[in-house]
Amino acid sequence: MSAYTDDAARRLAREAALWLALQDAGGLSAEQRDDLSRWRERSAAHEALWQKAEALRRRFNEVPAPLAAACLDRPDPQRRRLLGHALALCTLAPLGWMGYRQLPVDSWRADLRTATGERRGLTLPDGSRLQLNTASAVNLDFSSDRQQVQLVAGEIAVDSVGALLVQTPHGLLRAKGASFCVRLGERGCAVSVSRGQVDLQPVSGSGARLAAGQRALLGATGIGAAQAFDAQLPGWQQGLLLADSQPLGELLRELRRYRPGLLRWDPALERLAVTGTFQLDDTDRILALLAASLPLAVHYRTRYWVSLTPRENTA
Repeated sequence: MSAYTDDAARRLAREAALWLALQDAGGLSAEQRDDLSRWRERSAAHEALWQKAEALRRRFNEVPAPLAAACLDRPDPQRRRLLGHALALCTLAPLGWMGYRQLPVDSWRADLRTATGERRGLTLPDGSRLQLNTASAVNLDFSSDRQQVQLVAGEIAVDSVGALLVQTPHGLLRAKGASFCVRLGERGCAVSVSRGQVDLQPVSGSGARLAAGQRALLGATGIGAAQAFDAQLPGWQQGLLLADSQPLGELLRELRRYRPGLLRWDPALERLAVTGTFQLDDTDRILALLAASLPLAVHYRTRYWVSLTPRENTA
């Protein structure tokens, strides 16, 4: 099985688990039931996985709770396999929910979205390249007279071919043959341009143009001062997190965007300096590397509940 097939299968399983979690959390609204129906109709694989998931859930629910664990210890391989899969499915549903928990409600209706820790790239109808960072969502509007991406949540990177609009809650971006990133925040959109030029127009107020190597904050009522940055440095598009004498607190707040669950740390660790290049695909390894190079300890209450504390001096 190819890596692409593995990734597609995992993504499909996460989506099915999420629908199960929503269904078990108290039922689906009429609109959500319609969305689920459309999800099941996307392909035979979608429907087959949903049928299997529901069948496993029904079989597991038929087993009395006191007997479920005992059944796993019986020598019947078929029953053990069935209950093992059912238990895995029951575990998968809440984990799928945790992966998506940071997305706003509007993201559920978005054309494209990513879970916490997931990144996704695709080619748009006009040939432009779009990448979604962790916990992000967009709507697409590509018609004969409009090529527009609406940023609903999170962060995107765009490598535009022709004229392209990016709509955000704080204003509009216009680009043609440009590469740029847009990150949605509470105070505005952080826009950075690595190639070409991008025109920024806030909801109200005067617009401005950013050139390659510049970044600025697009607010609803204005645009912050343009600042220079090194456009050649790799970043999340390459799956990397870079730090150059960065305060540990800042690094951990960025890392928390890519990690489902709770990540907490003692305030005494905030100002420790960190330098390094870290792979975003393995956040556990990042925590291990930090513990190996800094005076801190990593405590796992569960895989999704992690705390960092100053390391005790045992010398």
